[in-house]
Amino acid sequence: MVATSLALFELIPPAWRALLFPFEDEINSIDASLRREEEAGFQLSPRRDQIFAALDLEPDDVRVVILGQDPYPDPEHAIGRAFAVSNSTRPLPGSLRNIFKERRDDVGGEDPAPSLLSWQEQGVLLLNRCLSTKVGESNAHSGLGWERITSQIITEVANRGAVGLLWGKSAQSVQPSFGDRAILSAHPSPLSAHRGFFGSKPFSKVNALLDHEIFW
Repeated sequence: MVATSLALFELIPPAWRALLFPFEDEINSIDASLRREEEAGFQLSPRRDQIFAALDLEPDDVRVVILGQDPYPDPEHAIGRAFAVSNSTRPLPGSLRNIFKERRDDVGGEDPAPSLLSWQEQGVLLLNRCLSTKVGESNAHSGLGWERITSQIITEVANRGAVGLLWGKSAQSVQPSFGDRAILSAHPSPLSAHRGFFGSKPFSKVNALLDHEIFW
């Protein structure tokens, strides 16, 4: 049986919980699905207490959204922020290595810690479209209901003027929310980075749209 733990809705940081209150029943339904999977013996990624780690900044403080697809299926990698891993992770996942390579080519300087907390602290929302998956299985929770929740989050921050940094077709599906404050390119995955991610200069393009630059 699953150990007793807080309901998923109660794990959402308070400011976001207020915004997502109309979706409480849907989040409770996702919670029930996750618990059934755990009861069936499946391990989920990331840990329950990290599912909403991307929301550890106030909605009004979000300046940029970097949108991923879903968490790393390796629980040693997934920490609840899109593309980020714990600072002790070696080697880095391929997408994050490519993000850092493009960052160096674009704006120069030292790479941030791979937890990407320094980005979050400057108002970068590192959000996945789906906030959970099964260990060892990418995209296992597509269609579970997460997309409705994250679409609402995206709408809220886009309406507040956030820039959307949208890599790959999945992320680009929300481009209409950002209008002319969206920056698009290929995904940084090793499978696609050479098809338009490298050389796209996303970080300097974002900074050109902001009143105060992000120190990437």
